Amino acid sequence: MFPDPDSQHFDDASKHGRRVRNFRHERGNWASYVYAVFHPQEEFGEMLEEVIYAARKHGIVLTKMEEFHISLSQTVIFRHHWIKPFVQSLRERLCSVNRFLCVADQLKVYVNKEKTRTFLGLEVSTGHQQLLDIVSEVDKSLQEFNLETFYENPSFHVSLAWCVGEVTKPLQGTCLLELQKVVDEFEDSDVLTRFYADDIFCKCGNKIMSIPLH
Repeated sequence: MFPDPDSQHFDDASKHGRRVRNFRHERGNWASYVYAVFHPQEEFGEMLEEVIYAARKHGIVLTKMEEFHISLSQTVIFRHHWIKPFVQSLRERLCSVNRFLCVADQLKVYVNKEKTRTFLGLEVSTGHQQLLDIVSEVDKSLQEFNLETFYENPSFHVSLAWCVGEVTKPLQGTCLLELQKVVDEFEDSDVLTRFYADDIFCKCGNKIMSIPLH
């Protein structure tokens, strides 16, 4: 038997940095998304700390992301019994896709749809077309469950840090140029901002399933 779908969980924003949850939590519903992982080298963390420090000089306090990835779908709600067939559908669609190189080296500012959080990210240059091809397959699997597909013209990126609210204007212009200079002038930045997409992941609630690429 499935849990009662009307059972509610009241979210305590103080437990996650005053961030606002986009979906009401209901038992039996699983917030889910598809993504590729970026495993940074140790020196990447040092570069990011310098970027965050430079932003603080402009009065912008950023919090480093706990993990780094490239989103390949929006966050959608799965029923529990959809998870296995969705992942199986995705495995079949991606079974012949080869691993590929990504380079994410251009800083860009993003804000979520609700304008509750602003992100500083590194936009992907090399690997953009391969990511588009994967998103096309992810969208097809999502459509099998009548779920929302990805953005029409996506800016694939690795989110680095965030802050509450919309602070896009303060981060743009001179500030963003100075932050980009930190990245460009950091030793071996051309190595630190590249990685191979070896697996595609689907996270459903606390469950993470991987789909290896060849």
